[in-house]
Amino acid sequence: MIASRKKPRLVVIGNGMAGARLVEDVLALDRERFDIVVFGDEPYGNYNRILLSNVLNGSQDPKEIFLNSLPWYEENGIRLHAGKPVTRIDRERRTVYAEGIEEHYDVLVIATGSKPFVPSAPGTSLHGVFVFRTLDDCRNIADYAKGCKRAVVIGGGLLGLEAAKGLMTHNLEEVTVVEFGPWLMGVQLDETGGKVLQQTIEKLGIKVRVKTNTTEIAGYQHVQAVKFADGTEQPADIVVISAGIRPNIDLGKECGLTCERAIVVDDQMRTSDPYIFGVGECVQHRGMIYGLVAPLWEQTKVLAQVLGEVDFTAPDLWQSVAGVCDPGEHEPASQRPATDVSLEDEPPPPLPAYTGSKIATKLKVMGVELASMGRIGDLKESDEVVQFSEPARQVYWKAIIRDGKLSAACLLGDLGPADNLMELFKTSSPVPERRMDLFFTTQSAKRDVSLADLPDSHQICDCNGVSKGTICTAIQDGKCTVPSIGKATRAGTGCGSCKTLVKGLIEAVAGAVKADLSEAWYVPAVPMDKPALVAAIRQRGLKSVSAVFREFGKSEDEKSKMGLASLLKSLWNEDYIDERDARFINDRVHANIQKDGTFSVVPRIYGGVTTADDLIRIGQVAKKYDVPMVKVTGGQRIDLLGVKKDDLPKVWADLGMPSGHAYTKAFRTCKTCVGSEFCRYGTNDSTALGIAIEKRFQGFEFPAKVKMAVSGCPRNCAEATVKDLGVIATEGGECEISIGGAAGASVRKTDILCRVKTQDEALRIIGRFLIYYRDNAKWLERTYDFVPRIGLDKLKKLLLEDAEGLCDYFDREVEATIAAYVDPWMEREKPAYAGQFEDSRSIALPMVG
Repeated sequence: MIASRKKPRLVVIGNGMAGARLVEDVLALDRERFDIVVFGDEPYGNYNRILLSNVLNGSQDPKEIFLNSLPWYEENGIRLHAGKPVTRIDRERRTVYAEGIEEHYDVLVIATGSKPFVPSAPGTSLHGVFVFRTLDDCRNIADYAKGCKRAVVIGGGLLGLEAAKGLMTHNLEEVTVVEFGPWLMGVQLDETGGKVLQQTIEKLGIKVRVKTNTTEIAGYQHVQAVKFADGTEQPADIVVISAGIRPNIDLGKECGLTCERAIVVDDQMRTSDPYIFGVGECVQHRGMIYGLVAPLWEQTKVLAQVLGEVDFTAPDLWQSVAGVCDPGEHEPASQRPATDVSLEDEPPPPLPAYTGSKIATKLKVMGVELASMGRIGDLKESDEVVQFSEPARQVYWKAIIRDGKLSAACLLGDLGPADNLMELFKTSSPVPERRMDLFFTTQSAKRDVSLADLPDSHQICDCNGVSKGTICTAIQDGKCTVPSIGKATRAGTGCGSCKTLVKGLIEAVAGAVKADLSEAWYVPAVPMDKPALVAAIRQRGLKSVSAVFREFGKSEDEKSKMGLASLLKSLWNEDYIDERDARFINDRVHANIQKDGTFSVVPRIYGGVTTADDLIRIGQVAKKYDVPMVKVTGGQRIDLLGVKKDDLPKVWADLGMPSGHAYTKAFRTCKTCVGSEFCRYGTNDSTALGIAIEKRFQGFEFPAKVKMAVSGCPRNCAEATVKDLGVIATEGGECEISIGGAAGASVRKTDILCRVKTQDEALRIIGRFLIYYRDNAKWLERTYDFVPRIGLDKLKKLLLEDAEGLCDYFDREVEATIAAYVDPWMEREKPAYAGQFEDSRSIALPMVG
């Protein structure tokens, strides 16, 4: 017999997105209803798995994706067994067991989610083979990838493509995606859409193999290649398996619950045991298993209501409850023959019911926007198909109409019609008689539904299941910025596609979006935007990080230190007081630290043009210091990897070449093609301009790294349109300058700033842009975010028309920065501080991610 307690005990197995969300929903209804115990396999709080790819590609720190930190559980009276997987459920004793732990339950919820599917091919246990599912997986992949050249990702679904995108940011020479099916993302796209996506991905430099069956991962201890059924193989130093997921139902099966493809639940999310419920990816409801977060939120909301209404201490637990399924059945009791109930008895109200979800989601796959509704592969002969494609922009739209309603749709590359289609799909509304109005809505046919007209139950954020009503309540409580809404409700903190709707709701409810002052701060610890901070620093003559903290700082944090150090150096040049504890190890020793504590050395090779003597010298240095790897970089330079810390000054001296600044937030390199000097298509001397750019702007520090390129003709072999600043020679000897491009974790084509006729004019405009970017960008803000934020029109007026009279200042700052430049590798002659280059076995490496 279970001892009586004041509150029934709710035990939740699983601390992932479904389990933790259920706990939140239960607390929201009644904080005192249950004594809550949670088991989690991982030694952390609950984090947003949707953002794992951002951790892998380095765009987010791991701590930024946590939804509920470990202190949250204690603050809410929840006993969390983190890192303690449940090993057994004893249904008779109503007890769950983990290593050294027993917990009795009055009601149990299984939210064990899913586990990666690993093919049965030999070699999956080799070093260098990973799955991509957890935060630890991200760290392990990122750590291992640093020493690799070639990667293979097995699986061309969403997670596989995100893994490939993340691997690209780790400087691998080659990333290949292998998909067993006939096209990529077979669940969300049809064949045409899959091919369009493949073409887009291949333009980013990723190889794709479809219709390819992996038969073996080959190697001895460490992976060396992936072999395929057609007899071919792909060399690989690292393999990431992302070939789908399977419901994690082992606990349910072992304790005797009814299981098919997953743990079977009814409309109240109840399993075949009346005291055990299930939720999330581990359950099967009406024959369906859901792998997206939106259905999970709908399930947890219903289950929380059910748990709040049932008396789990009653001996006749379910006999007095209407509208409940028998264990293992899929239809509610109200649809079955009535039982013998006295007409004088008033039946109890039915419990809330989960009747299934309509699958609809918006995604961003490797920078490509995608919307998917329903099952695009479920096509009947009587269905109507409406399609539109624009190959030049990699845009593809498809809609399936069944019985006059939208049955399924996919949109790739441009989500213009997405909101209209989502509304039609979710409400099962009739589609327009003129079918192309689905995509190109005319004014007469437009479904003019404003945000104000939407019901409060309308879901705005699919990633976190946040409704319009929840957001409006937060706005009425004074949360009138998009970030503050995100903190209060989590809306917009997933993929971010709903931020426009959130902004629209703020405007509709509050009249305007208020400025979040902290968003404009240059660094988190100093409550000033950059112009105000720069003015205050100049006015008070603050030349060290510690001085700025004393005057203005709320606290000292490492991110703020590095940002301030960069800013102060750019403001004061040789008068800057360099406190080395304010800089990361890379900046202290002028080399990029590697995972084993050694460093990489990248000498500057102006414009990618070198000489036989320099190459010989590089080779001699590599031999002399036993450098493990000599690598040609994507910036047309040579990287010596694996140099010991105490060898750095000697390596620099023997090279006799200046620093390439590959380790810091500065101008890195200017990539060039051979131009008119050798190429028969060249219309301008691109190498000469590239060399001039590198020599003029070497050593310029910025809030983030800056890469440039010069192409000698419109063929653009130097890829100038995806750099922070690019120059392309055009007809008639002119050059086109464009800004704000990217081709890494983010992909963006540059905006054309102007055309110039001479090299001197090009250098002058480039210098003005760089100084304006240096002075006005936020810390770590790349130009591809900075240019859209400021606006191209404003930049043209500032830099070309001198609308604010700043061009003379820009030109003077360029000359002053050039005059102050000192090659940092000259510290080999006179170290900046004692022990600067002494080797240490206690180097603390930063956490990967």
